[in-house]
Amino acid sequence: MVVADANGSPSSTSSFNFLIYGRTGWIGGLLGKLCESQGISYTYGSGRLQDRQSIVADIESVKPSHVFNAAGVTGRPNVDWCESHKVETIRTNVAGTLTLADICREKGLVLINYATGCIFEYDSGHTLGSGIGFKEEDTPNFTGSFYSKTKAMVEELLKNYENVCTLRVRMPISSDLTNPRNFITKIARYEKVVDIPNSMTILDELLPISIEMAKRNLTGIYNFTNPGVVSHNEILEMYRDYIDPSFTWKNFTLEEQAKVIVAPRSNNELDATKLKTEFPELMSIKESLIKYVFEPNKKTEVKA
Repeated sequence: MVVADANGSPSSTSSFNFLIYGRTGWIGGLLGKLCESQGISYTYGSGRLQDRQSIVADIESVKPSHVFNAAGVTGRPNVDWCESHKVETIRTNVAGTLTLADICREKGLVLINYATGCIFEYDSGHTLGSGIGFKEEDTPNFTGSFYSKTKAMVEELLKNYENVCTLRVRMPISSDLTNPRNFITKIARYEKVVDIPNSMTILDELLPISIEMAKRNLTGIYNFTNPGVVSHNEILEMYRDYIDPSFTWKNFTLEEQAKVIVAPRSNNELDATKLKTEFPELMSIKESLIKYVFEPNKKTEVKA
């Protein structure tokens, strides 16, 4: 496979050597598999993000062409954990990410940073159902959870690092319906779900794009979601139609949800025009769900 480098000249896959942080995480694990399938040399970082010397040692040992950060604290089982572990959340999500970005800048390396789009919520200028999404340059308006607050802080600071590519991931979904981090798996197991259209990220389609973004040395902020929105009920209807015809679920309101969670959750639409312009083949969220998730897992005959 031959790709063009930043100057437009072709360079072979063998010229890439990726250093990836987040080995034990979902996205970090998938990145390693993608590198293997594409024949790209990669190494998982062993240093702790907040430990500057250990990161420098990793870079000097691996001599990477690019660095990927898929490490971070999201909380287990969910972001409510961050509300009672604020220092630990800051240590990794803020201090650690900034340390990595700073070292990469010193070393002249592009850092692909998997961030979050859960830093916005529908407002009067971006109303639910309007099709008007938040753009890359918009200021985050959601601080309901401590997790989102730290992510918005670090995104603002990273704007000063011209070597960083910030990818705003939202409600990630993959074809692996056994993975408990998969948004579909999560909501299929909930006793009750809200029903709100949201921007989401189909990892099977978008993670290979993030590798291509590194190859192109793209930097800056990108809304890293498929174009358009999909609601909880629309996803669960697809799940029923493709996977389990006996599947049922119950809805509840945001007010009812608030009684069973510690921190409010972000609901929004992100404008994916910038990413779609760079990658015109990018599919809409509903098309991508069917192609990458539901068709490969199909267990029933879907009615036309």
